[in-house]
Amino acid sequence: MSAPARVLVVDDSPTMRGLITAVLNSDPEVNVVGQAGDALEARVAIKQLNPDVVTLDIEMPNMNGLEFLEKIMRLRPMPVIMVSAMTHQGANATLAALEIGAFDCVGKPAPGDIRPFIDLAEKVKAAARSGPRRNGPAPVIAASPAAEYRVGRKVVAIGSSTGGVEALIAVLQKFPQNCPPTVITQHMPSTFTKSFAERLNRICAPVVQEASDGARLEIGRIYLAPGGERHLQVVNPSAPCCRLIEREPVNGHRPSVDVLFDSVADLAGRNAVGVILTGMGRDGAAGLLRMRSAGARTIGQNEKTCVVYGMPRVAHEMGAVEQQLPLGAIGEEVLKLTAARKEGTE
Repeated sequence: MSAPARVLVVDDSPTMRGLITAVLNSDPEVNVVGQAGDALEARVAIKQLNPDVVTLDIEMPNMNGLEFLEKIMRLRPMPVIMVSAMTHQGANATLAALEIGAFDCVGKPAPGDIRPFIDLAEKVKAAARSGPRRNGPAPVIAASPAAEYRVGRKVVAIGSSTGGVEALIAVLQKFPQNCPPTVITQHMPSTFTKSFAERLNRICAPVVQEASDGARLEIGRIYLAPGGERHLQVVNPSAPCCRLIEREPVNGHRPSVDVLFDSVADLAGRNAVGVILTGMGRDGAAGLLRMRSAGARTIGQNEKTCVVYGMPRVAHEMGAVEQQLPLGAIGEEVLKLTAARKEGTE
């Protein structure tokens, strides 16, 4: 960017405002132009300062962050990064914020955290580049009738990051109850993935669950990698199942999309479909290329519909993506590629 990203920090805690400001101002490409202690102060500051990005606390007096975010998205859409307590309640609120239109989320540091908000500046810069967000939550999309679909290809693997909450909802709500076994790595704090899996399970036709070590891959089930400490793989060609492994972060992430895609390439080869959705960085691009080289069909989200055209862009430039599609078309294309042939299952 030619000029530093201009940020308004909104939090009811003076200590937290000071910490966020110090972290952001340590990056020469970010400039905190103001602070606010609640939504009323923030509303005035937004009008006066016209920031590129707002960091917004969820728990605030007078009007909570979700209510204020909804007003921002409706009246003055702009990139907002939610700052949330790393609790189950905080996770649910943050997921709601991402569906409303927040750009991304970060967790408040735990006591003794020596590197608080380590990736906040990068997210702020990406948010500033992304421009205004769309209004309102993603529409509920009817799933294809199960009677019209029969599984052929056996495994679907999906990777996503920033913007992935909305993107995954849009894709998975197209899946029927008898969808192919689907494994997902979404970059997300550990506290959030269980809540996200529960949310997806409520609004999607298949069963969605947080992946557990040894869980058998079954038709009609979707497995979301737990955030934080382990990577998700699929193993055992004769009886495919989830494997959670303890390894160092890959591409700065744990779980990593590359680790998942590599395992699917080894396990399923041509009997797989790989999908790479919106996200910062390059995680998943090399793994998707391995999948394509092994005979899998591969899809990348197109630039126009991405919140951040990072991971799909790198995958496309590497030749890993067989076809780029708008988000709204990806779910149906996955079903088309995984459906059984009329003469029998592939």
